Amino acid sequence: MKKIINHVDHIVEEMLQGVAHAHNDLVHRVGQTRVIARNYEGKGKVGIISGGGSGHEPSHGGFVGQGMLSAAVAGDVFTSPTPDMVLDGIKAANKGAGVFLVIKNYTGDVLNFEMAKDMASMEGIDVEYCITDDDIAVEDSLYTAGRRGVGGTVLVHKILGANAERGASLRELKALSEKLLPEIKTLGLALHAATVPAAGKPGFELKEDEIEFGIGIHNEPGYRKAQLRSSAEMAKEFYDRLKSAYPLKSGDKLAVLVNGMGSTPLMELYIFANDVYKLLKADGILVEYSKVGNYMTSIDMAGLSLTFLRLSNGQYLKDLREPAHTIAW
Repeated sequence: MKKIINHVDHIVEEMLQGVAHAHNDLVHRVGQTRVIARNYEGKGKVGIISGGGSGHEPSHGGFVGQGMLSAAVAGDVFTSPTPDMVLDGIKAANKGAGVFLVIKNYTGDVLNFEMAKDMASMEGIDVEYCITDDDIAVEDSLYTAGRRGVGGTVLVHKILGANAERGASLRELKALSEKLLPEIKTLGLALHAATVPAAGKPGFELKEDEIEFGIGIHNEPGYRKAQLRSSAEMAKEFYDRLKSAYPLKSGDKLAVLVNGMGSTPLMELYIFANDVYKLLKADGILVEYSKVGNYMTSIDMAGLSLTFLRLSNGQYLKDLREPAHTIAW
C-alpha cells in the first residue's frame, strides 16, 4: 500500500486540520470536533448539514459554504460519525431557524443522524431530514436497507442550500426534498477497488481486463462484472438503465453529473461525458446543466458514476445555477 499519510490512526484528524488551514477564508474547524463549518453565519436561516465516513472527499466538507452546506461531519474512513459528532454539527449549523440533515442511505448514517436529531430536539433545536437513495444499481447491499445514497447527494446539497439561502423554512425544505429525491438517479462502475488505509489492500479484486457495474462508494459490490469495454459501450449500458428508471422521453430536461471515484483522470471523465451527451441528444433529451469532476469519491477507486436529475421543476435549474461559495462546487 502506497499512501501519503503519517499514521492510519491520524488520517481524519490531520485531514481536517489541513482543510481548515488551506481554506480558512471559507470554513473553519469547530474546536477539536469532527465538524467543518462555514465562516458565513447565515443568521436566521435554516442550517443544512451532511456528512458520513471520510474517504469521499471533497464530500462533504468541500460543499460547506454560503449557498450549500452550513457544516459537515466527518467520521472515520468509511465509517459513520457517531451521534455526538453529528450533534456537534447540528449545534454549529443552528442559527435560529432549525437544521436540516441530508443523510445518505447507509444503516450507520441513518441510525446515528436520527439519534442526533432526537438529542438536538431535547436541547430545543428543531431538526428535519431527508435520506438520499439515488443509486439504482441494487435494492439492498452491504451496509444498506434499500437503495444507497451516492453521488446524487451533492445535487441535493446544492438545491436545498440555494433554497435555505433564500430563506426557505425547515418545513419547506422537507417538502422540497420529498419532491426532489425521486428525480435523482445514479449508477457507478469500478475499474479498481478502493484501498482503505487500515486494511492496506483493495476492498475487492478485479482482473486486469475486468470492470464491475453498479458498485457503491464503500467498495460494495454491484450488479455484474464484465470485460473492459469502450467508454461508449459503458455509457450506453448506464444510459439505458437510467433512462428506463424514470422513464425519460424526448423533450425531457436533465442535469447530468459525471463524477470521478478518486483515481480516474479528468480526460477519461470527459470522454465518458461526451458519450453520454451524444446518447441524450440522439433521443431528444436536453442537457440543461452539467458537471464533470470529483465530487463524491471512494478514496483511490478507479471508476466513475453517472447521475441524472430530471428537471421536472424549472426551479431546480435556477437553484443549480445560483452561486455557492465553497471549496469544491
